[in-house]
Amino acid sequence: MDTQHDIALTHALTGIPGPLPRSGVIHVAIPHASRFTIVGNHLAQHDGLSLTAIGIGVHIQSLPAGSQVGIKALTARFAEGETMIAAALRELETHGYLLRTRERLANGRMVTRTVFCNQPGALLRGGAVAPVAKPVMTPVVPVPVPVPPPAPEPTPVPEEERPPVRVPSRIAPKPPRRPLPQPREFTPELHRAASALLADLRRHAPELVLSEDDVEELAPGAAAWLERGAHPDAVRHALTTELPQPPKYPAKIVRHRLAVLLPPPLPGTQELAQVRRTPVTPFQTCEGCDRAFRSPDQGHCRDCRAQYWEAA
Repeated sequence: MDTQHDIALTHALTGIPGPLPRSGVIHVAIPHASRFTIVGNHLAQHDGLSLTAIGIGVHIQSLPAGSQVGIKALTARFAEGETMIAAALRELETHGYLLRTRERLANGRMVTRTVFCNQPGALLRGGAVAPVAKPVMTPVVPVPVPVPPPAPEPTPVPEEERPPVRVPSRIAPKPPRRPLPQPREFTPELHRAASALLADLRRHAPELVLSEDDVEELAPGAAAWLERGAHPDAVRHALTTELPQPPKYPAKIVRHRLAVLLPPPLPGTQELAQVRRTPVTPFQTCEGCDRAFRSPDQGHCRDCRAQYWEAA
């Protein structure tokens, strides 16, 4: 197999017109008949983007419309972690290749639109967006490539010998989300205090910017905390500490923490009262023999009482 590759490479180098460079890369350009993407050198040779950002940009440009290109989808596809992929997407946003906007649908739901522009400079200059770009083929000297023999068909494995199929953790069913806590009595004063606490979160964590609808929806959860005796500073600390970066859905984060970190109700005086001990019978001194014995009242010990009854 190595010999066939060497022969093919020799034929390819022979067919390249002009003298070969003494050093550096040598391009063997074979025309693509299908499954190819035209990528501009402004992206492939961008001096302000990292190699990871360039690779992700080329990958996104090669995908069909409607493909998922979020951090989770790219992490499941490539070996790079979420932190590196998130940084690469921010680089593409900074240089205008990736645009993410928030839109409200007719039913009131907010969605994120992701747009990838193959020429950010032309878009900023007001260039027209072509619906279908016809590829421009550069004439290249054809290079004969040996066709490997077809691989033998695999032998089917009996069904009883096949390994069990395991469901990946990424698509495994998730546990049901905890409901938002509700106060026992949602008074106007409690509603006003809970709404003010939620609206004030952005002063302590600029990432937690909640809309009026979000504050109105989450107010019962914050009211349940206040009703259970939680101090507003304690509620604020639980909702703003160690936030994920970047927090894409602030309302979902606040809702999750209000439900999961809800403290128990304060115990009453009966629960905090000390456990009563079993009363201990005190010692008494026998009036007949001065012997010590346990009895709630003064008098004679058991032996002296027995002698008294025998004498009687």
